[in-house]
Amino acid sequence: MADKTLFLIGATVESGQRIAGCGMGPDAYRAAGLTTILRDLGREVRDLGNLAPAPLREVVPVNDRVHRMAECVAWTEALIEAGQQAATQGMPIFLGGDHSLALGSVAAMAAHAGREGRPLFVLWLDAHSDYHTPVTSDSGNLHGTPVAYLTGRDGFDGFPELAAKVDPARVCMIGLRSVDTEERAALRSSDILTHDMRDIDETGIVRPLREFLERVRQENGLLHVSLDVDFLDPAIAPAVGTTVPGGATFREAHLVMELLHDSGLVSSLDLVELNPMLDERGKTARLMIDLTASLFGRRVIDRPNRPF
Repeated sequence: MADKTLFLIGATVESGQRIAGCGMGPDAYRAAGLTTILRDLGREVRDLGNLAPAPLREVVPVNDRVHRMAECVAWTEALIEAGQQAATQGMPIFLGGDHSLALGSVAAMAAHAGREGRPLFVLWLDAHSDYHTPVTSDSGNLHGTPVAYLTGRDGFDGFPELAAKVDPARVCMIGLRSVDTEERAALRSSDILTHDMRDIDETGIVRPLREFLERVRQENGLLHVSLDVDFLDPAIAPAVGTTVPGGATFREAHLVMELLHDSGLVSSLDLVELNPMLDERGKTARLMIDLTASLFGRRVIDRPNRPF
């Protein structure tokens, strides 16, 4: 992770849910100074700009509640291609956009890991498990389906065939606090590692993360980190359309990023669900940028003072 060029890949996708604004997320990260901060930390950064989705093709969902499926498929195809290309040259950072972005970003990294002969591990930092399929989703919002797709659940007819699936036992979810009944049942029958906020309250956030990172290290895996704004408590990160009280605190979130930096294992990153229309003077965008800086080596004690 230390010497790789960082490739910023913007995806203005907001077709995975129904609240306008996520499409402005990539440019909000740029305006908040992402490139400058990463370069100040000594990293080489190449901003590839914002992707265009692949050409739309006819996709007919089985579930008539599913929202804008053809667009999500088109974004997935574009992200798989762009992500694989960037991964061969450095470390991709995918700027979203809603969490349906991960349908393509993680699929790209799984394909890349497969070519490298290494397993892909996924750290899912989110209030939601995103383990529905287009068939089981009541909301029809496809930002709630990436983990199901990437681990090979049925129901994704029309989406690109995965070059490599992610082993559910190599997925760790931290921060869960909004999982519906059907998803809970599906998770229980899977090998996915789940740590809800009660677990974090009782045992702390360090233990499950360190245990997971040790497995990544032992198996010589690549690690994709998918950071959803709603992993954070809405009191510190209001700019998300799926706010759920009781999320990670400022220090818990920074500690996660600092431990990830110390591990040296992260090979790719999603920053998703930032909706600048719901932000308070850029508060959430700045926090997400600060967390990214911690991932790349900046400690909280090094943070500049800022007026708010």
